[in-house]
Amino acid sequence: MTPRPPLRPLDDALAALLAHAQPLAGTETVSSFEADGRVLAEDLVSALQVPPQDNSSMDGYAVRSAEIADEGVPLPVSQRIPAGAAAQPLQPGTAARIFTGATVPQGADAIVMQEDTEPLDDGRVRILRVPSRGQWIRASGEDITRGSTVLARGDRIGPAAQGLAASIGRDKLQVARRPRVALFSTGDELVMPGTVAPEAMRPGAIYNSNRFFLRSLLQRLGCEVRDLGIVPDQREATVLALREASRDNDLILTSGGVSVGEEDHIKPAVQQLGSLDLWQISMKPGKPFAYGRVADAHFIGLPGNPVSSFVTFLLLVRPFLLKLQGATQIAPTAVRLPAHFDWPRADKRREFLRARRNAEGGLELFPNQSSGVLTSTVWADGLIDVAGGQSIARGDLVRFLPLAELLA
Repeated sequence: MTPRPPLRPLDDALAALLAHAQPLAGTETVSSFEADGRVLAEDLVSALQVPPQDNSSMDGYAVRSAEIADEGVPLPVSQRIPAGAAAQPLQPGTAARIFTGATVPQGADAIVMQEDTEPLDDGRVRILRVPSRGQWIRASGEDITRGSTVLARGDRIGPAAQGLAASIGRDKLQVARRPRVALFSTGDELVMPGTVAPEAMRPGAIYNSNRFFLRSLLQRLGCEVRDLGIVPDQREATVLALREASRDNDLILTSGGVSVGEEDHIKPAVQQLGSLDLWQISMKPGKPFAYGRVADAHFIGLPGNPVSSFVTFLLLVRPFLLKLQGATQIAPTAVRLPAHFDWPRADKRREFLRARRNAEGGLELFPNQSSGVLTSTVWADGLIDVAGGQSIARGDLVRFLPLAELLA
């Protein structure tokens, strides 16, 4: 019997995977309203200052600070400046009534907020607090200077970036085209919810949960998803499904059938149609992970156990898809937090434990870390990254990957 090759370390597998993920050719122009989650294919350079002129950050009065040496100085009000109105130069010895966002008049160098003033019956205003030069004034260009790059090619757009693009007048953005992904599951045991009532399920049957979360994860990453459903555990059916999936798609993503059982047909079918370049990773959950090519399409095979499929998607497929779109930030940001549990049973593989933060600032562990317990992924708010052979004692600082970032 030919000995199996050693399991591939996760970091080596990820590096090899990303080496295959060359950015897709082609871009498209989308409305800034519709750009959430897309990856910029251009630098956004501002043609203006933001804010365009000095403006007030408070409702109050615009004044010359040098004219107010003591508290209680009364000044006549020479003009009223609401936001969006043109301001006239401030007359010496006067104050201008001004509102938040309004342009500061020429000659004024401070804003006294209205809580520090007292309107008088004769139309003047008493200044109750001596202002300092520049107070409550937002300077022109304080946020963005003309000619600066506010968002760079490869940045992934979120709601704040959409607002930033709008603030420099961009209603349309050039973005990387969406990856086209064909998705299917394998397994004679799989049943779609809604087709069979729970009480009518045949022995050994399970509902196909992977198809639901994988489809959503792909869509969150900006992919066009072609759902090919469930493929039976037959070699010929698997070959036909892979051949069809390879047409006009950038990636084929499957779950199940990539292990070493007699009913696992994905590996030989991929090898029949193309190549299998990566198989089995030293990680838990998620060892039976595969990468290869079928015709012109990338192929990634995920394990069938739901937690394994979920975790390998987040740690391997997510960065792969981001790189296909030209994203520059693809690695999640880990934080160090104290373990509020003991984990004495070290595994030789690198392990990812489902955990969540508690009110004391530490991490609690879900009690059942089995790769079939999908409830752990809902309960958890992150994954603890445990090196192979490492045990954890209460109080140890551990590497924590927040799911909020991985699921964004």
